[in-house]
Amino acid sequence: MTVVLHELLVQMWPRSFMAAASFAGRVDMKSPTLITAALIFLAMTPRGIAQSIAAASAPPAPVDVGNVGKNHTNIGATPDYQIGVDDILAINVWKEPDLSRTVPVRPDGKITLPLVGDLQASGKTTQQLQGEIRDGLASFVAVPEVTVIVQEVRSVKFNIVGQVTKPGSYPLSESMTVLDAIALAGGLNEFAKSNSIYVLRANPAGVPVRLPFHYKDVLKGGRISENVLIRSHDTVVVP
Repeated sequence: MTVVLHELLVQMWPRSFMAAASFAGRVDMKSPTLITAALIFLAMTPRGIAQSIAAASAPPAPVDVGNVGKNHTNIGATPDYQIGVDDILAINVWKEPDLSRTVPVRPDGKITLPLVGDLQASGKTTQQLQGEIRDGLASFVAVPEVTVIVQEVRSVKFNIVGQVTKPGSYPLSESMTVLDAIALAGGLNEFAKSNSIYVLRANPAGVPVRLPFHYKDVLKGGRISENVLIRSHDTVVVP
């Protein structure tokens, strides 16, 4: 029995395993442990062996490089986001459908709600606005439960001007770079001075500063540090 098992193991098990197991005569081929292992191996069906080999040799799953490094966080969903003009707010009062509605923030920074009237929304977080709406409804609704969600962020914008296909003002999405901004504007036109582009940004003192952007160099993999994240109220200038 031992001899037969040994011959089968030599034929079926990887040679590297047998070589390691027999190194310097340290493995007794009559060992009950080895015989048990051989019986378990032989009990495997050819199909099971094939599947095991296929799983071990299969290449790793491909990575979707299109999503690597992308941040899909909704800016308006962050707790410290301050509501701005043109943002769209979804306001829900629990069990009060007549008081629940979706409203835009007006140019004066206010919204209008039934029973409450005008409320200043711009410059406040959703939690702060929820509290004010709750206080305003307290005289009309027993223990009002209010939820405020920024449904659309329209106040966070940037500008792109000059030699691009579609210059103008655009909503700013999370993790947008200078290249993203140019692509959103339809790309450079034939007259653009691609290595003279810059981002005009106000510093903490309110003084505008220029951040250079060499388009061709960045596309070739150089000057990557110039492909900065766009901030609200930045202006990308394409001479």
